[in-house]
Amino acid sequence: MKNILVTVDFEPATDMLLNTALEYSRAFQAKVWIMHIAAPEPDFVGYEVGPQYIRDFRAEDLRNEHRQLQGYAEKLRKQGVDCDGLLVQGATIDMILEESRKLHVDLIIAGHYEHGFWYQALIGTVSDQIANRSNVPVLLVPLKE
Repeated sequence: MKNILVTVDFEPATDMLLNTALEYSRAFQAKVWIMHIAAPEPDFVGYEVGPQYIRDFRAEDLRNEHRQLQGYAEKLRKQGVDCDGLLVQGATIDMILEESRKLHVDLIIAGHYEHGFWYQALIGTVSDQIANRSNVPVLLVPLKE
């Protein structure tokens, strides 16, 4: 195992995911890629981008998310892990699977929130979709909301 991809959403449980990635990285001397999927640009999904202040606000959000990812990566590097942060825009599942192929990932670590029956029946979860569509092993870490 040489490359581990851990997906984060900046929720409080992110530390649990990073700790899990740290353990696996140490056990296998693997590089860790910390990835967050940002919402796609409005024109990508068929909407106009709007006035300049909207674009400026969105750009600031992306800069903040990038800083957070770099902070997470630095935290793991200080613990001796080869680590980089990735901020990618697009459809969540597709981008996780696409990046895992590009990076030759051997393991995907994702958080899993338990939802009620109706939510599961109508929507499902991101973690379930990753596990169902991935060609590499997926480690689902149970998280509390």
